[in-house]
Amino acid sequence: LAALSFWLRYASELPAERHDGKTRHDPDYIVNGAILRKLDPAGALQYTLVAREIRHYPDTDTIDFTEPRLQQFHPTRPTVTVRAGQGQSSGRGQRIELTNTVEVRRAATRSAGELIVETPELTVLTDEGRAFTKSKILIRQDKSSVEAVGMQFDNQSQTYLLESQVSGRIDSPSSRKK
Repeated sequence: LAALSFWLRYASELPAERHDGKTRHDPDYIVNGAILRKLDPAGALQYTLVAREIRHYPDTDTIDFTEPRLQQFHPTRPTVTVRAGQGQSSGRGQRIELTNTVEVRRAATRSAGELIVETPELTVLTDEGRAFTKSKILIRQDKSSVEAVGMQFDNQSQTYLLESQVSGRIDSPSSRKK
């Protein structure tokens, strides 16, 4: 009976509330007008992240971005720029979750005009040069437009995989000559 009473008392005690601030979700630093750059091992610029404000939270090791703009660079491919109202990433920035009206712009090439993708949210895997969403998207290029639900983008191969409910209008260069 004594052992049962001891166990019941031990099991029913609440842990002591901490007052050292370690359980709060407060930023340990805030940076306004931030510019972050990532270089490859040879020193070439891979991407730049600009944000109106950055807040780092040590309890979750996450970073919140206000009005982030991410630009990915490659010496032989068009620059890709991604903008959003809000963003959040892990402490190392390998995965960035963008929300609040996301816009992706791939610069024009000699053979094709600027490509614009609009979606409410987008996940960017910076080290892999890939992005994806399960949300509705709109892609526009020149006079062509395509709508779909869900997309996977690979910056290395410059491909877009549309997952479902795809519809659109493709303007053919040969049809413009007629």
